Amino acid sequence: MDAAVHSSLAIPARPQSRSGHVVSSDGTPIAFDRTGEGAPVILVTGALCSRTLGPGAKLARALADEFTVFTYDRRGRGDSGDGGRYAVEREVEDLEALIREAGGYAFVYGHSSGAVLALEAAAHGLPIERLALYEAPLIVDRSRATTESDWARIDAAVAEERRGDAVKSFLRAVGVPPLGIAVMRCLPVWARLTAVAHTLPYDGAIVRELQHGEPLSRSRWSSVRVPALAVHGRKSPLWLQGATRALAGALAKGEYLSLEGQTHDVSARAIAPVLGPFFGGRATIPV
Repeated sequence: MDAAVHSSLAIPARPQSRSGHVVSSDGTPIAFDRTGEGAPVILVTGALCSRTLGPGAKLARALADEFTVFTYDRRGRGDSGDGGRYAVEREVEDLEALIREAGGYAFVYGHSSGAVLALEAAAHGLPIERLALYEAPLIVDRSRATTESDWARIDAAVAEERRGDAVKSFLRAVGVPPLGIAVMRCLPVWARLTAVAHTLPYDGAIVRELQHGEPLSRSRWSSVRVPALAVHGRKSPLWLQGATRALAGALAKGEYLSLEGQTHDVSARAIAPVLGPFFGGRATIPV
C-alpha cells in the first residue's frame, strides 16, 4: 500500500508540456500530460495519486531534459473516466493505450501499487523496454501484519459512500499517525484525497493477494524478461525493504538498489539520477 501524496521538493519551472487524452480499449478516456524530449518514459503512480497530486509532476520535470515523460490520471481519478466494472486488466489496457500514444514502446516507472501495475502490464506482453519499480507494497514475510482487514474496512467505507473514512483507514494502514491524519483533514489536500477515495479498492485489487506474508513466487512474473530495477529507501519500513529485495531476486533480469535517506515518499531529486542512467541503458550505481 502507499501514501505518497505529498513532497516538499522544489523543482525548477516546468518545461513545455501538453495535455491530452487517449481512449482505452473499453472506451474510457485517460488523461495525460507529456513533458520533455527524448525516449518515452511513463510514470505510474500509486494509491490516491494522480498527475497533479503526488510525486509524478515533479519527477516528470526532473527527467524532462533527457526523456519525453508521460504522467497520467489512472482511471477514476482526475480528468480520466472510470469505465464500467473495474478489473486490473482495464488498467493494463489504459497503459497500453498510453504506450501507443508514446510511439509504440516505453520505459515505465511504477511507484508503490503503480509498481505492481507496471509489472502486470509487462507480464501481459506490453512493449515495455525497461521497468523501474519503487517499493512495490508486497508483504513477503512476517515483518508486518497482512492487510486483508484493512482492505475490508476500505471496501466497506467506499461501498457506503463514506469517503473520508476510506481515506482514514488507508492512511492508518500505511502508517500515518493519527495526528498526521488530523492535520491533513484540515488542509485543502483532504478534499482532493476524498475525491478519489472510490479508487482505493482498485489498488486493493492490484496488491491485496500479494500482502499475505508469503514468500514471493518466482513464477509470479516469470514472463517479465526485460531489465527491471527494484528500489527502496533506506528509511522505509523493513517490510518494504525486504519486499524490494525479494522482487529483484524473483525477476529474470532484476537489479536491486537502496537509496540513502529516502522513505516511501521518495524525492524526485533522489530517484531521477537513478532512472536516467537506467533508462539510458547504463549501469546503476548503488547510492
